[in-house]
Amino acid sequence: MWASLVVGLMARPWARRVAGAALVALTIALFILNLRRSGERAGRAAERLDQLEQTNAIHRQMLDAAARRPRSRDDLLERLRRGEF
Repeated sequence: MWASLVVGLMARPWARRVAGAALVALTIALFILNLRRSGERAGRAAERLDQLEQTNAIHRQMLDAAARRPRSRDDLLERLRRGEF
């Protein structure tokens, strides 16, 4: 019953135009939603990259500080006496 109703309705030219316009509107809406989702994903990826860069910078600073540290208590005393701290 529904099939014959749809076929009978689609036989009319104005119904085909309305269906075509509805399909175009649906396609545009889906395209816009997909762009929005892609933008959100790109924003999250950029945020993760920023966090990774900050983490790497902090890690590099820690490694530099560890490379400059005194190796023993005697080295520490010498640096304190020379006023390098």
